[in-house]
Amino acid sequence: MEVRTLDSESISDERLLELAGDDRAAFAAFYRRHVEWVLRFCARRTRDVEVAADLTAEVFAAALLSAPRFRAERGSARNWLLGIAIHKLANLERRGAVERRARQRLGIETYALTAADRRGFDELLAIDGPEELALGLLDRLPDDQRLAVRARVIDGRSYNEIAEMFAINEATARKRVSRGLEALRARIGGSR
Repeated sequence: MEVRTLDSESISDERLLELAGDDRAAFAAFYRRHVEWVLRFCARRTRDVEVAADLTAEVFAAALLSAPRFRAERGSARNWLLGIAIHKLANLERRGAVERRARQRLGIETYALTAADRRGFDELLAIDGPEELALGLLDRLPDDQRLAVRARVIDGRSYNEIAEMFAINEATARKRVSRGLEALRARIGGSR
C-alpha cells in the first residue's frame, strides 16, 4: 500500500510507521506531521537553534531506523518519538559534559558562530562569482579546517557526522570548524 495514493492526513501515526519500511512517503508524512513539534521540544531544552536542528535530524534518523521495531500496543507513536528525543538529549548532555571538561583541561575556548559571521558568509556567497570566491577562501585554509568547514557549512553535516567522517572526536570536529570559521571571518573582513 502506497501512501502517495492515499490521503496521508487520514492515516494514523502508527500506521504511517508500519508502512515506513516499504514506503518512503509514509515516513515523509510522519516527519512532516511531527518535525515542528520535535524541533520546538529540542529548542526549548537546548536554547540553541543549531543544536536543536541537529538533534531534530538525529531524532528522525533514529526514528526511521527504528520504525520497523515500533509496536503500537506499547504506546502512541508520538510518545515513542518523544522517548527518542529524550534519549538524544540525554546523550547530548553527556557528550557536552565530557567535551566541556576536555576543553577546560586543554584550555580550548568555545567559538560560537555569531549572526555577523553568518551574514558575512551569506554576503560572501551573494557576491558575483560566489563559487569561485568561496572556494578560493576555503582553499586557503589548512586541509583539516577546509574539509570540516565545507562539511558543516556547505554540506550541512552535524558535528557527529564530521567526527565520524574524519575518525576524530566531536570536540575536535567542533574545533576544526571553529578555527576555520575564525580564519574565514578574518579574511572576509579583510576583503571588504
